[in-house]
Amino acid sequence: MSLLRVLDRRPLDRQVAVRELAARGFGWADLDGEPYWLDEVVAMDPYLYHELKSAAAGLWQVFDRAVRYAHGRRELYALCGVPSLLWNMLDALPLPPEGEISRYARFDFAVTPEGGIRLLELNADTPTGYAEAAAATPWLCRQAGLTSPNEAMASLLKTAWAKERPDTLACAAYGAHAEDTGTIDLLAAHSGLAPQRIDLLELSVDQGIVKDAAGRAIERMFALYPKEWMALDEGGEALAYAIERGQLALFNPPHAILLQSKGLQALIWGLYELELLYSEQERSWIRRYMLPTYTKPLFDGAYVSKSMFGREGGSVKLYDDTGGVEEEDREGFDTSVFFPVVYQQRADLPALRLGGRQQHLLTGLFMLDGQPCGLLGRAGGRITGNASQFVPIGVNGHV
Repeated sequence: MSLLRVLDRRPLDRQVAVRELAARGFGWADLDGEPYWLDEVVAMDPYLYHELKSAAAGLWQVFDRAVRYAHGRRELYALCGVPSLLWNMLDALPLPPEGEISRYARFDFAVTPEGGIRLLELNADTPTGYAEAAAATPWLCRQAGLTSPNEAMASLLKTAWAKERPDTLACAAYGAHAEDTGTIDLLAAHSGLAPQRIDLLELSVDQGIVKDAAGRAIERMFALYPKEWMALDEGGEALAYAIERGQLALFNPPHAILLQSKGLQALIWGLYELELLYSEQERSWIRRYMLPTYTKPLFDGAYVSKSMFGREGGSVKLYDDTGGVEEEDREGFDTSVFFPVVYQQRADLPALRLGGRQQHLLTGLFMLDGQPCGLLGRAGGRITGNASQFVPIGVNGHV
């Protein structure tokens, strides 16, 4: 029995729906004249959703424990590909409480119609897709008669940020880049706070004080800015110093870079194979839901290579059973020129008919304030790149 089914929603008036979604905070249903939101809806069986939610909760514990094991061990920072510029910052700042290293994260899974669940990566620093999941998916699921666990996302974000209380939200090209600006605006609306929203590129650092374009000192900031780029960007060292000295609290917290690194998956798998650190329950989660991951290509069969800090598929290569490159993403930016690579056993995404053709479905599950709460579907090629499209996922029953 198939636990994932595609529901055709073409009777829904797309123009009316696009206006409705924009009013709810998702204003880029079409990009560059092409549909980004696909009209179909994917229906997930309740059993599969509960299994996925359980997997995410267990793996959240597994990843948290690995970061605590690595904290203060610079040889493990290096293994995880964390730039050395950030090591002092990671050592100087205390680790957040258990389960709170990131309050805004997203797991990405390969979930098959037969019920298989395999983790591909954890986006624990600056995950995208919040508006698609929190604003668009619940409304679209209601139109399709499906239940959406995403209904809880806004309240969980509000709870998380009531603790963090950022005074500023930032992204590059705020006001010009539609997706990032819209995401920042929706996060601000859902936060229950009244944070300033600014262009990240206009920040300056003066004697360890971070300031916006108007000269206002910033003390607590959420930024759609991958922390590893502090090692590469002009001004990144000054920003890291401000955080290290406690002049700026950055959200997600700096230790989220360890959660974010795909090298942490190699560390987890190594600890699992050596029978270190983890309880039998945690080992069962690793065995059932994770993929063998190494810093060298140690596979007899098909595998994948990707940058420890890659995004949007730009560094991903798929290798066949003979070790030859079968496919690679040539469109996205290849971050492996800056960061080390991991090698992971290959788990192909399921093929479904979406948008009038066969596409591969990546299933994301948001973690807000430590709670698994929001499904995000993306459809594209076997490598989910920047050209992928959004497809809502709902549950065909109670959750």
